[in-house]
Amino acid sequence: MSLDKISITNWFKQLQDQICKSLEELDGKEKFREDQWNRAEGGGGRSRVFNEGNVIEKGGVNFSAVHGKTPEKILNALQLKEADFFATGVSIVLHPYNPMVPIIHMNVRYFEMSNGTWWFGGGIDVTPHYVVEEDARFFHQKLKSACDKHDTAYYDKFKNWADDYFFIKHRDETRGIGGIFFDRLNDQEGNHDKASRWEFVKEIGETFVPAYTELVNRHRDDSYTDQHKTWQSLRRGRYVEFNLVWD
Repeated sequence: MSLDKISITNWFKQLQDQICKSLEELDGKEKFREDQWNRAEGGGGRSRVFNEGNVIEKGGVNFSAVHGKTPEKILNALQLKEADFFATGVSIVLHPYNPMVPIIHMNVRYFEMSNGTWWFGGGIDVTPHYVVEEDARFFHQKLKSACDKHDTAYYDKFKNWADDYFFIKHRDETRGIGGIFFDRLNDQEGNHDKASRWEFVKEIGETFVPAYTELVNRHRDDSYTDQHKTWQSLRRGRYVEFNLVWD
């Protein structure tokens, strides 16, 4: 199969389908509700929202593939030459009912320009309301195993990147227990070509379901009190603060 924007887009659509199906099975109650949308400048996507399930209180698994003229502010910020762009990917955030189950976020994405510029980006991290060291070790080992299949330098590099990125600076605290984060992965450094970068991104996308399923099943039936729910609300507020102020 040729590696072009069409094949990458189709794989991301399949990833959204697979993750939604797996999450519905994991939850056992609710189904995703889909909103298909179009972007006036070019492209569109499928937003899928989950509400009031057994496990997931609210969440989204979204796919997009958009194109058009690259905004000038992006050209300036990333020091890019003027050209049209194409971008596609999947983005996920899930907030559970039970405060003993962590919030999880993932996105995997691809960007290219009509002048030949391209790169991959993404990451996955968890934000527990209550940190359990055994869970943190499991999650990070899962990510390290995924990274090591493709480059033994990836995990340390991308973990440190996540630690720096997912930090609420005005509170001097981390958003959660981190994970990995990467951006602008192309063929300009190391021995990686486009195909090897793509295989790594696919690996991360496919790591989401088994990693989160394990964390959910460890804690979905844990007991909790009103005090735990109050703390959950506070931690959700921190999550919003990060997204609005720093992300």
